[in-house]
Amino acid sequence: MPHYLGVMSGTSLDGLDIALVRQEDRPTLLAHHYLPMPAALRAELLALCASGPDELARAATAEQQWVELAAEGIHELLKREQLSPDDIRAIGSHGQTVRHEPARGFTVQIGNPALLAELTGIDVVADFRRRDVAAGGQGAPLVPAFHEALFDTQDSPCAVLNVGGFSNLSLIEPGQEVRGFDCGPGNVLLDAWIGKVRGETFDRDGAWAASGLLNEALLLRLMSDPYFAGRGPKSTGRELFNLPWLESHLGEIPALPAADVQRTLLELTARSIVDSLQRAQSYTTELLVCGGGAHNLTLMQRLQALLPSCRVASTATRGVPPDWVEAMAFAWLAHCCLERIPANRPSVTGARGLRVLGAIYPA
Repeated sequence: MPHYLGVMSGTSLDGLDIALVRQEDRPTLLAHHYLPMPAALRAELLALCASGPDELARAATAEQQWVELAAEGIHELLKREQLSPDDIRAIGSHGQTVRHEPARGFTVQIGNPALLAELTGIDVVADFRRRDVAAGGQGAPLVPAFHEALFDTQDSPCAVLNVGGFSNLSLIEPGQEVRGFDCGPGNVLLDAWIGKVRGETFDRDGAWAASGLLNEALLLRLMSDPYFAGRGPKSTGRELFNLPWLESHLGEIPALPAADVQRTLLELTARSIVDSLQRAQSYTTELLVCGGGAHNLTLMQRLQALLPSCRVASTATRGVPPDWVEAMAFAWLAHCCLERIPANRPSVTGARGLRVLGAIYPA
């Protein structure tokens, strides 16, 4: 059975996830490796999410550093698993999103797949999102088709929630086409606020949020953004939800304790997810959570409290570690590209039809 590697670097910018996957009827996670994002590279990638001087050269330099890090991690994983590049059919590389504006007809993920093929000696499949955007789609989320392949074994409707920088839902119902969309901010505002106030990269277990009080006035202001009223297909990114967006709302109300802001941001994440789910599939019996948000105990508790008739659980309860689902998805997307299997879902992205995603860079 063929082996693939999936490389994922999400909007949280915390590091690179590399998954070794065996592709059978269903993909199986065999091994994984994580590399923290160096602070200087993280800062530059974050800066590239907004307009600035000499962007093209800076992006080219940053993606070279990103690829060198990814290649280092791939070699470490292969060595640990006693595998050679010849044992891997292909790498599926998401790259790093620096702009996502499908309404303007583009999405940009940097990650120099040609250099990655050169440094690893393995064929690389990359640039998955732009094919869907070219067909009039949002280009995201792409994981619902993978969630369907991985978890569609139930007789009752379930949903898969990925909470990374942003949150997205996949709605899986027997006999129906999978649906999905971005709900809104996942960890992106929580991470930005704790970074600004406390100099920390994330709120472990949601402990700081749990120490604060929910401010309904701020929550109402945040939830008034038109994005939350929209229905799928829809996707979002740092272009909309970012620290200046939050600070513009904070500037319109009396000053709040910093922990209360964090608590309210966590509620924004939870409510936007629950509102989206209840509008789209109110009879969901199980919500499987993956991504970094699955480790946020406060968030998981709020989701369960807001969905009393639905079981909220980590994908780990189905044998799939929550931190590796997205990296596994891009290994699977590489397989789909090489086999010419359409992997977008028009019901998710709004594309004009099914498309084979990705571009192939031979080693």
